[in-house]
Amino acid sequence: MTRILAYRFSAFGDVAMTVPVFREFLEQNPDVEIVMVSRKNFGELFSSLPNVIYKGINLDDYKGFFGIRRLARELFDEYKPDYIADLHDVIRSKILDKIYRRKGLKVFKINKGKEDKEALTDVWNLDKKQLKRTIERYADVFREMGFSLELSHQLRPTKFPKSGIGIAPFAQHKGKMLPLDKSFELVKIVAEKQPIYLFGGGKTESEILADWEKKIPNVQSLAGKLSLTEELEKIAKLEVMISMDSANMHLASVAGTRCISVWGATHPYAGFLGYGQSEDDVVQVIDLTCRPCSVFGDKECYRGDWACLEELHVKQIISKLL
Repeated sequence: MTRILAYRFSAFGDVAMTVPVFREFLEQNPDVEIVMVSRKNFGELFSSLPNVIYKGINLDDYKGFFGIRRLARELFDEYKPDYIADLHDVIRSKILDKIYRRKGLKVFKINKGKEDKEALTDVWNLDKKQLKRTIERYADVFREMGFSLELSHQLRPTKFPKSGIGIAPFAQHKGKMLPLDKSFELVKIVAEKQPIYLFGGGKTESEILADWEKKIPNVQSLAGKLSLTEELEKIAKLEVMISMDSANMHLASVAGTRCISVWGATHPYAGFLGYGQSEDDVVQVIDLTCRPCSVFGDKECYRGDWACLEELHVKQIISKLL
């Protein structure tokens, strides 16, 4: 059996996007095994995949060049890979690549399309076009090894009966997050007709969502109450998830659940729409020529007014549910 050592250390949503690619790759290439190296707390994402060995690590244990060299040696000695798949292409992974090339291994890495993304996020560029999707960039790494891989771009619904709506109102950066007063209004309106389950993480988010649970009938906050496996199981049972351009959109894809996604400073053109999710379920302000101003939503607003989020109306999201 051919063994591929793959690594992608962050971010959570980007790691989650590898799951459907691995699933379809291994179905089409059953004589291949993937060793996936990433952060310890991401492992449950891959628990349902056959022929995947998950190696969770604490990056603080492998600081600096000598730490990475030790990691490279440990991974090589333990797994004896035939190929290397660098799905990250950052300084840490570049060092690993170089070490493995010196050992005579064939290393294949993701082409992130950095120049295209820089052009896409130039606010003066009025000719914005869809870039290659990230999941296809992941798939290209395996294709370059010589393997066949045709992605279906389809969700895989589970056999669970589906009911209720999940809402995940938070994102890592301000440019990707609907103002909380609008999200509160959304929850309040939708909860009049459907049971709502709120998703979030961390102390502050959990406290905010617990407060919403108290104020709005028919709402339950799950923030901070579930393991990752339990969270995926709950999302799999939802009729639909409403999420920002965040990890929760990608968790919905892993769980096989339709996701209505809200986009502000970022844009699906950059290639990060959830696997199998429909462009018809994207909610965004489409007449702002400055969008997207950022790939990750981590920049200050060029205009200073966050129009991409302030001008987005809750009714645009609700209309997708009808």
